[in-house]
Amino acid sequence: MPCRACWSPGFRRDEGSAAIEAAIVLPALIMFLCMAIAGGRMVISGAKIDSAAEAAAREASIHRTAAAAHGAAQSAASESLADQGITCASTSVNINTGGLSVPVGQVGTVTVTVTCTVNLADLLLPGLPGAKTLTSTATSVVDQFRQRGA
Repeated sequence: MPCRACWSPGFRRDEGSAAIEAAIVLPALIMFLCMAIAGGRMVISGAKIDSAAEAAAREASIHRTAAAAHGAAQSAASESLADQGITCASTSVNINTGGLSVPVGQVGTVTVTVTCTVNLADLLLPGLPGAKTLTSTATSVVDQFRQRGA
């Protein structure tokens, strides 16, 4: 049996309160979801850029000349990013091949830095930049007993 005191003139019905609550909570939930997606995209992209830098450094370290190492590192970084499905608004690959010029018998290293600008504009989150530049550096050891090129 319904409560007669609940329907007295002094009490109001709460029929529209669910819509108002949804209107208040829904934008906050959408912003939280967009922030989680942006954070996930940056973490995953960072890991993929790390992998591309490692592949480029490894590829550069097995070549005998600096010119061949530069070409191989550029190619390896581009292929790694493409294979992993990451699209960079801009990409740069910097290679330090100083380790290829050390004398045979000494340990040398090749260092590669990959910089990628990840697009975040499609998330439409206020206050979030349209793009974020991520950088990763990897070093690979050159075989100390392998002959080096001139």
